[in-house]
Amino acid sequence: MKIDFNEIELNVINEFKGGRKKTKARMLFDGKNRIMRGKLEVGASIGLHKHETNSEIIYILSGEARCIYDDTVELLNAGQCHYCPKGHSHSLINNSDFDELVFFAVVPEQ
Repeated sequence: MKIDFNEIELNVINEFKGGRKKTKARMLFDGKNRIMRGKLEVGASIGLHKHETNSEIIYILSGEARCIYDDTVELLNAGQCHYCPKGHSHSLINNSDFDELVFFAVVPEQ
């Protein structure tokens, strides 16, 4: 199944999951899985949240990210991936003072 994110409506979410500023995302949801391409502007973040019924895989396409994963901090750059298994908590933060963070994420229900 081909997914063309350019044809999917852009969602702008203010303070997503208690984060800062706006998260912009084009998402496909088939009732079980969310597949998205998202952007965080400078100073934006997705708030710390726990994955109770699913996991999340985030692949950094461009920019620099800081992930808070449970009690640790991970720094990510383009070409790196963060995995948050079911039962764990994480947050995604644009770690750059100049560039937006662009990422691809998959959230499969389990």
